[in-house]
Amino acid sequence: MGAGGAAVAGAAASLPLLLARTGAASDATSSAGMTMQEGDLPMEGHGGPSMTVGDVDTARMRYDPSVYLRTFDYGEPSAMADGTTLREWTIVALDKEIEIAPGVFFPAWTYNGQVPGPTLRCNEGDRLRITFLNNGSHPHTMHFHGMHSTTMDGVTGIGRGEIQPGEVFVYDMPARPFGVHLYHCHASPIKRHIHKGLYGMFIVNPDPTRRGDLAKRRHPDHAESGEWQELVMMMNAFDTNFDGANEVYAANSVAFHYMKHPIEIDRTRPVRIYLGNITEFDPINSFHLHANFFDYYDTGTQLEPTLKTVDTIMQAQGQRGILELRFDDPDHEPGLYMFHAHVSEFTELGWMSVFDVR
Repeated sequence: MGAGGAAVAGAAASLPLLLARTGAASDATSSAGMTMQEGDLPMEGHGGPSMTVGDVDTARMRYDPSVYLRTFDYGEPSAMADGTTLREWTIVALDKEIEIAPGVFFPAWTYNGQVPGPTLRCNEGDRLRITFLNNGSHPHTMHFHGMHSTTMDGVTGIGRGEIQPGEVFVYDMPARPFGVHLYHCHASPIKRHIHKGLYGMFIVNPDPTRRGDLAKRRHPDHAESGEWQELVMMMNAFDTNFDGANEVYAANSVAFHYMKHPIEIDRTRPVRIYLGNITEFDPINSFHLHANFFDYYDTGTQLEPTLKTVDTIMQAQGQRGILELRFDDPDHEPGLYMFHAHVSEFTELGWMSVFDVR
């Protein structure tokens, strides 16, 4: 495992000691950097929710889950000779240590220095060109969940296959189908490359000229989309001692981040969540919302919900979908609304969050 791996394993072994659960431990939480104010999560009684003590240094890591949540990268657009919009990105694979809980560091493999990688977004019918530079220490690829030539599939032994350290390859493909998709490394062994952090989300907006007026609600070029508050959440986890089982769970990589930094929501506007599961070593992950229900669009490839009025959905690795919900009815006053994995172990090890509805 090496010196770096041993350090991570040691830090992970101490992680349970950092969890504030009951009684005096809750006092330790409030005195370790969390500013609890009137209306915040209650800490009396059994001490409130389990949570790590302290906070991750997002500035040092140059990645903030609160910023990632609302950031969409549309690339550099230009017009092709036939009028098609070409969007271009440069993605660089880098080895980088990331902090996934206060004082717990993980030796990640990253796209553009962050886990998850940047959220790439485009419009149905665009042409996509991704220049991939492997500055990492191992062979890597980029595999997109979309429709494209097999030579652009980013899979070991097919087409260009693995991109060796120091090499560059350009992936070129159409933006189809519309929906919410993933990209990730598909070099062997796949479970290691995914678990180490080489993944991100890939969103294709539906074209209203092809799909009708409903598509305008999901297309930022149209006024109908303006009222929506859009969020990106990648359910992930980390095996910090490399034993094939995860010790830390999260939405967007940092355990309990959205408990300590609640997601602000304007209750007068609807919410759309692009949700994906990339968790390795566990067959299923889930999303459960408290005190409310949502409509769910599996893979986002339809404009009508595939599930209506549900409060929990399950996703296997690689599954994704769109959740749409509202807080503007009389039953939902301003306040904190919890959401989390509906697997207690995942929740207690970091995958627990709240919306701050205002």
